Amino acid sequence: MANWQCVKQCGACCNLDPAERPEIEDYLTPDELELYFSMVGEGGWCVNFDHTTRECRIYSTRPRFCRVEPDIFQDMYGIESEELNDFAIECCRQQIEGVYGDRSLEMLRFDKAVGM
Repeated sequence: MANWQCVKQCGACCNLDPAERPEIEDYLTPDELELYFSMVGEGGWCVNFDHTTRECRIYSTRPRFCRVEPDIFQDMYGIESEELNDFAIECCRQQIEGVYGDRSLEMLRFDKAVGM
């Protein structure tokens, strides 16, 4: 059974390009939406993503929409906690594929980490 986990130095979720997330207004509050758009930098990448280290500069204080936690996913997407693992894995795989490709090192690292 696969178990979701964040893979350090991937950063696919830090690609915030709003064009890739047309439904974003459906699950963010107006204040969160404003914050989200303020975080989008060059090439759609989050302004807090360090491209050299491939890590988030504000990880410990990142916004709620950047967190994978049961209560947040329940509130934002209506995902029950028992569904979170599979949902998060699918979300990550889609995002990694869109940013890096389905045969990228990032996808291979993710699949290995989660046990796929």
